[in-house]
Amino acid sequence: MKRKLLIDIAKSLLFARWKQTLVAAIGVTFSITMFITLLSFMSGLNDLLDGLILNRTPHIKLFNDIKPNENQPVKLATEYGSAHHFIESIKSDANRQSIYNSEAILASLKKDKRVLGFSPKLTAQIFFNDGSIDITGAMNGIDPIEESRLFHFNDYVTAGNSADLTKISNSIILGKGLAGKLLVNIGDVVQVTTSKGERFQLKVVGLFQSGIRDFDDVQSYASVSTVQKILSQPSNYISAIQVKLNDIKLAPKMAKEYEQLYQIDAEDVQTANSQFETGSSIRTLISYSVGITLLIVAGFGIYNILNMMIFEKMDSIAILKATGFSGTDVKNIFIYIAISIGIFGGLVGLLFGFGLSATIDQIPFNTASLPTIKTYPINYNPKFYVIGIVFSFITTYFAGWFPARKASKIDPVVIIRGK
Repeated sequence: MKRKLLIDIAKSLLFARWKQTLVAAIGVTFSITMFITLLSFMSGLNDLLDGLILNRTPHIKLFNDIKPNENQPVKLATEYGSAHHFIESIKSDANRQSIYNSEAILASLKKDKRVLGFSPKLTAQIFFNDGSIDITGAMNGIDPIEESRLFHFNDYVTAGNSADLTKISNSIILGKGLAGKLLVNIGDVVQVTTSKGERFQLKVVGLFQSGIRDFDDVQSYASVSTVQKILSQPSNYISAIQVKLNDIKLAPKMAKEYEQLYQIDAEDVQTANSQFETGSSIRTLISYSVGITLLIVAGFGIYNILNMMIFEKMDSIAILKATGFSGTDVKNIFIYIAISIGIFGGLVGLLFGFGLSATIDQIPFNTASLPTIKTYPINYNPKFYVIGIVFSFITTYFAGWFPARKASKIDPVVIIRGK
């Protein structure tokens, strides 16, 4: 039979029981709406949580790690060369933590086209003097301009301006928790003591808040030159180089390359933050599982409605087959009905899903631990909408195929004789 005729018959059956059709379409619409909203929200949440760490983490970190010295005297003795050595309490290597030939490495990285940018870093353990109490803290020497460009540092400065670290000598940005302990604000002066007992006074030019409380209670930031001055070190003294790549997927391979090339320790972002990637994968898997379950439930609704329609339309099906329609034609009619419900409900669900996601995106979300977040996070990735309509089509197709197959096997002689 001609497809247009089959579609017209399917349309007549659809509108003959329009209430049941509407209920089935609403089921698909609700499922797609929740599928889109759930994935958009959970993906946005994943981006938010990962961003708190990954945005502040270099793709590759170059540094000199503290390791036990492998060159022990017993290894030099030829008579014990084939023996297994048991050595306890091995002390660390006497090498310094600073990076050798740091200027040459920085120049080499600047020429590497795979590198988006880099930022030198220097970390010092210090004590903040609060009267007779010394509060343990960490001071990070950074290049504020590059740190803001590559690692969004300025986004987490809730008061003041990170650029002041280079404009104002002997200045510092304190973590908000640390500033609360010291009861200081912008413009105040804090006194710090190094591990060697030297004291310095630094002017507070900003407050920093990462959203991780334990981090904000101890961390502070100053320019690299200020930290070098506090540690009494030369201008080429840095303890790490933070590298940002054009393609993050190259990080593991390039980290190994840099280790061999520069004879330095290199850690890629995938190794440093594997637990965050695992958490994101699990949350995404849960979102997809719940969304697909909703679509399957809607498919069962369509299946039941088509089964009822077939039971009620036995006479019509018998007449169709008696007048020359084949079993395949009857099956196609009911498949067209199911697909029509799926496509209509799916498209409306996409619109409602986008609308609900946009509504959630406007709901205020203000918390002291996340100063950069103003509303609930939503990810409007088109991939979610494509997946939603595809699953809607597949689910409704199979929901219609089984009852359609049943209808195609109806014997018109048995039905007409029974009547």
